[in-house]
Amino acid sequence: MTVCISHTAALVIASTVAGAALAGPEKIAPPYNYLKGERYGTVDRPDIKQYREFFTQAEVIEAVRKGKPVPSGAVITLVQWSVETDAEGNPIKGPDGRFVKREVIGAAVMEKRTGWGTEYPAEWRNGEWEYAAFTADLRPNQKANANTKVCFDCHKPHEKLDYVITLSKLNGTFPAATVAKPAAAPTQVSIAGFVFGPGKINVAPGQSVSWINTDDSPHQISVAGRKTDVMLRGQKAALSFDQEGLFDYICSLHPTMKGQVEVKK
Repeated sequence: MTVCISHTAALVIASTVAGAALAGPEKIAPPYNYLKGERYGTVDRPDIKQYREFFTQAEVIEAVRKGKPVPSGAVITLVQWSVETDAEGNPIKGPDGRFVKREVIGAAVMEKRTGWGTEYPAEWRNGEWEYAAFTADLRPNQKANANTKVCFDCHKPHEKLDYVITLSKLNGTFPAATVAKPAAAPTQVSIAGFVFGPGKINVAPGQSVSWINTDDSPHQISVAGRKTDVMLRGQKAALSFDQEGLFDYICSLHPTMKGQVEVKK
């Protein structure tokens, strides 16, 4: 989610690194009251057939929209819904053009408190944030919480966003206008419906590949140890490829999204 919008939910357990006890999801209470907050974002996930909602407190939204940092006490809840599907298993869209949600299948929470995070080594720490995952009935998701590093790794590169990947939706700067999928171009990849198109692209050594995001979600390309900036809807990013070879890449925010760049003369 922003609580690992790129993962179903998986966060920190009590663990030990270099002899220090690491407090984790046990610090975070089940999000029973998230509906008393504000829903600040939604996203359809055709790749995993989910509809997702993001909630936080009204005072958190007020603060960040005034240009202030995300305050201590912020609780961001990602609620995951299954969706209605047709006979072929494809998600059904309602009159508003969005997926028709069916039932809650899980939730993930990230919470920020002054002084939290000091137990973690620098290569893990996400400022003062802690994370937890919950089942549909809001019990701790022990299986998901057994993975101690997934969301730390996911959020760690986004320190400039205070580790909140959906910060642009939280502060109201995410582009509102929809973006049409552009016409095919030799060295351009479109991102639409959480899919790279084309899935494989061919370029000559020294050429760059550009990606354009048309989704209602941020994306970020990760390939051969390099990453683009996070792309919001309508934004582009590019990387050059000097060496020949076949390069696999993913969206670092949604690792199930995969593509390839083949570089040859």
